[in-house]
Amino acid sequence: QLQASGGGLVQAGGSLRLSCAASGRTFSRYAMGWFRQAPGKERDIVAAISRSGTSTYYADSVKGRFTISRDNVKNLVYLQMDNLKFEDMAVYYCAVNPNAIYSGIYYSRSQYYYWGQGTQVTVSS
Repeated sequence: QLQASGGGLVQAGGSLRLSCAASGRTFSRYAMGWFRQAPGKERDIVAAISRSGTSTYYADSVKGRFTISRDNVKNLVYLQMDNLKFEDMAVYYCAVNPNAIYSGIYYSRSQYYYWGQGTQVTVSS
């Protein structure tokens, strides 16, 4: 199971750090991703990280502002979000593909099999 937390209300230009806690599996074996979904829009990838943490991916819209990282000892994945913009407002989800062999990154929503419940990020102007 995945549990996302850390969302909240923040002013534009502010920061939040999201956390995704995993339980029930050997978390460090799997690539992880963060997605977001705004009302009326598709659920899109924001960032992804390989199982070792050495490879990362960012959507163009968040490059230079968001940082994905992981702590495989604590079974946590983080999304540090800085310089938040109004358009970042959405429900954020963490997700995992439980493929213990693949060492890369998954980029597509369809490649992720387990999802957290989502955490709301609200950005005020």
